[in-house]
Amino acid sequence: MSYSITFTTREGGVSEGPFASLNLGLLTDDDPGRVDENRRLLCRRVGADHARLAMNRQVHGSAFNRAVAGRRGTPGDGLWTDEPRLPLLVLAADCLPIALARTSGSAALALLHAGRVGLLEGIVEAGIAVLGEGELEATVGPGIGACCYEVGDEVADAYRRRFGSGILAGRRLDLRGVAHRLLEEGGVARIEHVEACTACDEPRYFSHRRDGPRTGRQGAIAYIS
Repeated sequence: MSYSITFTTREGGVSEGPFASLNLGLLTDDDPGRVDENRRLLCRRVGADHARLAMNRQVHGSAFNRAVAGRRGTPGDGLWTDEPRLPLLVLAADCLPIALARTSGSAALALLHAGRVGLLEGIVEAGIAVLGEGELEATVGPGIGACCYEVGDEVADAYRRRFGSGILAGRRLDLRGVAHRLLEEGGVARIEHVEACTACDEPRYFSHRRDGPRTGRQGAIAYIS
């Protein structure tokens, strides 16, 4: 079995201004026609069928949906399939996009949108469970780093209760460290990271924390080959 997994940057699309240039998010102030064209460009570049592209309406939680070709509006932050050539897309602008792939037995693939709420609510555990038995590999994409992600007392306290004090440096929260720990605890055999902070790297990534609401979305697109 083989998988195609791609994490995008903000480069290579047709959007302009704060959304320049490969903005994949429709729920922004960008022109919808440009967003659709960006998605078509991305699908073409990775060899995917745009008409079959499956997406969730992300709500910062832990709900999972089975992907259906062309369906793009069901609420949830996890999407999975065991169907070959069915492309999945998740979006992010600081949260972590995570790809999970089954590497033994039959092929299966999941994409997760993992932010501070979803990580606490169990999005990683849900992704591991939905793929069931078999060895898994994970790739954690670009997201806001502990260098830039300062949180308030309520969030910090919730994470300390769940993960211990080591997951924070003062008020700075290490989402990537949390995700890695959860994947390890779930028995994922191999974990790789795209070591990039979306808030630090303005030329390459959109960041809601850095730029506010008028910004775009990068993403992860994947399918079973």
